Amino acid sequence: MNVDIFARQMEALNLRLNKLYQGANASPSPPIEHLLPVAFKELGIVSEELQVAVEELCQQNQELAVVQVQLQAERQRYQDLFQLAPEAYLVTDINGKIREANRAAALLLNISDEHLIGKPLVVFVASEERWQFRNELNRKRAGDRIPDWKVHLQPRGGEPFEAMLTVSVVRDGEGRPTSLRWMLRQIGTRELIPIPQQTNNDAKSLDSAIQVYAKGEIIPLNPQSIWQVHRGLVKLTTICETGEEVLVGLVGDKMLFGASLTALKTYQATAMSKQVQLVEFSLAEIASDPHLAQTFFEQINRRLKQTELLLAIFAKRRVQDRLQHLLLLLQQEIGEFHKEGTRLKVRLTHEDFANACSTTRVTMTRLLLRLQQDGKIAFDSDRHLILKYGCF
Repeated sequence: MNVDIFARQMEALNLRLNKLYQGANASPSPPIEHLLPVAFKELGIVSEELQVAVEELCQQNQELAVVQVQLQAERQRYQDLFQLAPEAYLVTDINGKIREANRAAALLLNISDEHLIGKPLVVFVASEERWQFRNELNRKRAGDRIPDWKVHLQPRGGEPFEAMLTVSVVRDGEGRPTSLRWMLRQIGTRELIPIPQQTNNDAKSLDSAIQVYAKGEIIPLNPQSIWQVHRGLVKLTTICETGEEVLVGLVGDKMLFGASLTALKTYQATAMSKQVQLVEFSLAEIASDPHLAQTFFEQINRRLKQTELLLAIFAKRRVQDRLQHLLLLLQQEIGEFHKEGTRLKVRLTHEDFANACSTTRVTMTRLLLRLQQDGKIAFDSDRHLILKYGCF
């Protein structure tokens, strides 16, 4: 029963009551003993019909409440799919101002999704291409589907990279454009090379392939798979509320990382070595292989221990104490033998050390210079840090 039907029933009931009232006032007046039974009968009928109408409305309200809950759950499901999509997606107005962004977009642009909202997409385009980007957008958004085109995107605090943009136009009922939907795909330098014959049981078969990433390249994170480092070092970071990068993990040979191994909304993996070789395992593949799952459990346990050590470092009140314990951790994770001590296999910048210790680059430069002057650290010809014997 809808509101219109209920209103018509109420109108009919009012007409019947009005006729009863007019009959009661008619001349000559009928005897009271004849009028009362008729009045009570009519009132009883009216009461029953109102009760039925109220029950029908209550039932419909319950059904509407159930439908509303289902619609809300469906909306949340699609929102989750949007957020967890492996590709970077954005929704902007017709002028390119960002309204919505998923997790992959935040990682790709190296900024939290909350801070993305309200920013023009053009600010993440390399400065020398912004004029061309605006012209291209103005020229192409008249169509329902804009042809893909390449631009160089500039992530926050990172190096520019080439990306492919796919854009579609959303229109209202009258055909007027209201918003734009974007998919951003990084065009990386990955190449596929065959994995050599392995003897360990947890290695992938010969028909598998290693994916190679160059230093500084952002590694895509698929929520349905896990990366294993075959060779090299990967830096895992997040973005805090102030927009600063915070180190949350260093992943070396045989270690694991992936979107399914974190609860952080903003999570980015960056290649730190000149060449990082990775092998991708699907979650279904791991679940179906007990031996592989056991091997990965041991590697995840190693990551957990490293995370606890990083937390302990962040808890140190003095920056110099954080740096000292960070160097000890790096010595353990990526250290190799050197005639003067332990050499870090990967060249880390002062900015990397500063992010790991939650301080500024200027402060970190001063502390590293002091350690170098005290003879506790040194740098080789490739600017790799060396921890001197007996100093750590």
